[in-house]
Amino acid sequence: MAKEITMYDFETEVLNNSKPVIVDFYADWCGPCKMMAPVFKELSSEITDCDFYKINIDNEQDLASKYQVMSIPTVIIFKDGEPVLTSVGFLSKDDLAEKIESVVNG
Repeated sequence: MAKEITMYDFETEVLNNSKPVIVDFYADWCGPCKMMAPVFKELSSEITDCDFYKINIDNEQDLASKYQVMSIPTVIIFKDGEPVLTSVGFLSKDDLAEKIESVVNG
C-alpha cells in the first residue's frame, strides 16, 4: 500500500531503503494525478518487492525542487538511494508496471 511521506521521513523511507522505491509526486488539485492515484494504489498492493510512497508537492516543495519535479504527476524510481528512472505524466497500469520491472529486474 502506498504511504504518504514528508521530507522528514524521506531519507529513511527512500534514500536508506534496501528495496527499490517508487515515489509519486502529486497534488490534490491535479486531474492527471487523480487518474494516476488508483493505478499507483493498485500496483503498490500487487508488487511486493518495492516500496511505494506519495509526496504532495504543495506540502513538500523543497523535495519537488530537489528532484526537479516541474510537472505532475511525476513518478521517480529509486534504487540504492539514487533516482534511476523518472516518468512525467499519467501512466497506465501496464506502462508503470513495465517501468518498475525494468528497474527491479534490470
